[in-house]
Amino acid sequence: MIAIIDYGMGNLRSVQKGFEHAGVADIVVTSDPAVVSAADGLVLPGVGAFRDAAATLRDSGLREVLLERVGAGVPFLGICLGMQLLAAVGLEDGEWEGLGVIPGTCERLPGGVKVPHIGWNTVAYPRESRLFHGIPEDTAFYFVHSYHLRPADPSWIIGAASYGIDFAAAVGRGDLYAVQFHPEKSSAAGLRLLANFGEIVKERVHG
Repeated sequence: MIAIIDYGMGNLRSVQKGFEHAGVADIVVTSDPAVVSAADGLVLPGVGAFRDAAATLRDSGLREVLLERVGAGVPFLGICLGMQLLAAVGLEDGEWEGLGVIPGTCERLPGGVKVPHIGWNTVAYPRESRLFHGIPEDTAFYFVHSYHLRPADPSWIIGAASYGIDFAAAVGRGDLYAVQFHPEKSSAAGLRLLANFGEIVKERVHG
């Protein structure tokens, strides 16, 4: 079972439908820490403010169980704000504590380009990742964001895009993955990515 974590931020149903269209079965949307703790795979989507999202995760008890499961190696996929929250610190209207899974900061896109960044952008692969299996390099994905995750260690980056600056479009290590774009809005390539994550979860369960 893959749990899409409901912490009140983002269009959870569209992510759920994306997985269903990708042929991934047994998806639940939940705000229950007990269900998250029992899940074989975790998805943290989100749209909105870093500060509010981090506070909601903390106050709901979801932060603690999420970090415990990620630490145990349970496959994880962060989407948009769900990727940014992995940072140690978010710099949106102040300085806020993130989940701290990835050393680094969540920073605003630079001046000189229209913010938020909305639309299709190609993604290059600095290193190979199972998340992008069967998806050619320089495929375009759909982005909507004003901030981006800047890992302290660039080896985290498995997908790179350019919009005013080069930024991390996807990160990954072990079975932990996150993408700045919206795979559920990225046509066939996005569905393939969701299917790939479903396969990663399935292999983890069945060995």
